Amino acid sequence: MLIRYGKNSKGRLIRQAKVYTLDEHGISRRKLDHDALKVTDRLRAAGYQAYIVGGAVRDLLIDKVPKDYDIATDASPTRVRKIFRNSRIIGKRFRLVHVYFPQNKILEVATFRSLEGGDGENIYGTIDEDAKRRDFTLNALYYSPREEQIIDYHDGVKDIRNRKLRSVISLDTTFKEDPVRMLRAVKYSVMTGARIPYNLRRAIKRDGALLMECSVSRMSEEIFKILQSGYSEAIIQRAVSLNLFEYLLPGLHKQLAGPRGREFSKKFFRDLQKLDKYIRKGDEDKSRGRMLYFLCKTYLSETGALDEGEETSFNDTINVVKEVLRPMIAPNRDVMDGVKLIFKKNGWKIPRKRPHYKAAAQMGGRGKSAKTGSGARKRKGSKTGDQ
Repeated sequence: MLIRYGKNSKGRLIRQAKVYTLDEHGISRRKLDHDALKVTDRLRAAGYQAYIVGGAVRDLLIDKVPKDYDIATDASPTRVRKIFRNSRIIGKRFRLVHVYFPQNKILEVATFRSLEGGDGENIYGTIDEDAKRRDFTLNALYYSPREEQIIDYHDGVKDIRNRKLRSVISLDTTFKEDPVRMLRAVKYSVMTGARIPYNLRRAIKRDGALLMECSVSRMSEEIFKILQSGYSEAIIQRAVSLNLFEYLLPGLHKQLAGPRGREFSKKFFRDLQKLDKYIRKGDEDKSRGRMLYFLCKTYLSETGALDEGEETSFNDTINVVKEVLRPMIAPNRDVMDGVKLIFKKNGWKIPRKRPHYKAAAQMGGRGKSAKTGSGARKRKGSKTGDQ
């Protein structure tokens, strides 16, 4: 193992990070995505630093195939944009670059963040500063494809090998800075098999209500990420145990906690188990409509929304689904596709005309629910998340 040194404020040499070589971590360039290598190699050729970061490094260390590759660099977004014609700058709170490849493939390139800039400020820094802005140690790893080395500032490699989830930022502040980190903690623990230590569990239970401050659109995206992860059953079960699910989908949580909660829970999680098996199949339809079908099927049957059989109103069923999902935003087309699947499974007729949605239920609505009393909450604008 090598050691990366730096200087403190007094100019003295200090140990900053551990550097793992190929013999120690076993991740060669050959295991990496070809397009990710293209991006890092071109940035290096232009004189900049470039690393594979975050989830891709974590997954490779536990012998999983990464779904996404994110790249960190000291090149500014405008410089990255000039180097890659097939790219564009996105974001206002913190600017990133998306580099586009065939088959709708996108690689995200982020400039190192500074400790001076808060969330939403485009102030760039060094790799040393960027490492201190990461959420958890298992995501604070930087892989250099050219040297085939992993730079580890927070003993993330050790935590991965010990299957332990540990926050980089103080637990007194990390979830206040970005409440969505609590959902990431749940996802990472399930998907990597890492245990959540007592102090981290306590902080999540203490700060769970902060999720209400996140924007509705951002929370909706997080819910869809959970549904398409292939681990939705275990993630939602853990979210329930940590008192987070009530802030994600209060309408469904109300059923889980209700008088028939035990029976509802069995059927609901059985549906999510089926969704996970479906998602893990290679060539199956993974549309959001199908995800909503699995998410809401038990709710519709257990609450009597389908009791009229063939006479069940297609439009009313759509509105019931949109109501129970509140405050989540589910596009009309996705909800309609989900309800279509329910009608097809039951052999019921589907109207040819596009349905008209009730205004109160459109776009996941803000304000109090009229039917379910789920108390959809108005969410404030949220801070930007970790890259």
